[in-house]
Amino acid sequence: MTSDAPPAAPAAAADTPPEPLIAWRLLALFYDLWPALALWMLVSVVFTVGFTFLGHHDPRQNIPPFSLLAWLLWLACWVIAGLYATVSWRRGGQTLGMRPWRLRLVSRDAGVPAWSQLWTRYAVGTLSLLLGGLGFWWAWFTPAKSTWHDLASRTRLVRLPRR
Repeated sequence: MTSDAPPAAPAAAADTPPEPLIAWRLLALFYDLWPALALWMLVSVVFTVGFTFLGHHDPRQNIPPFSLLAWLLWLACWVIAGLYATVSWRRGGQTLGMRPWRLRLVSRDAGVPAWSQLWTRYAVGTLSLLLGGLGFWWAWFTPAKSTWHDLASRTRLVRLPRR
């Protein structure tokens, strides 16, 4: 006996939240700029005071742009911003900027991403931004709307439903 009912959608597809629009990703990134900027200022103050106290830097002069101290400062700011992002993603899947847009980071199997996935995502995302946002542009042309850092880290952003 045949049925005239349409075939049911697979259960995995029905349970999977939709991929967020690229605009929501960029808005979340813009929101996350502000806590990152505050952390960078704090790191800069600690660096300046610390190296002045140790006698390695004259407090009345700027840090030369291509000195070892400048590169260490950039590295410290990158690591601090990475800690902010990866710890936020690991604890609840969201940074402060992702919460208003109901975005959550999950592993491809919808689980909690591993630390290595989170740092890979952060590093590739940074590279993407340094290259003029090419990783985000990539998402406009793929059917799954995946960015470079989504693909490299085997993670994805999902948009949570309204409560």
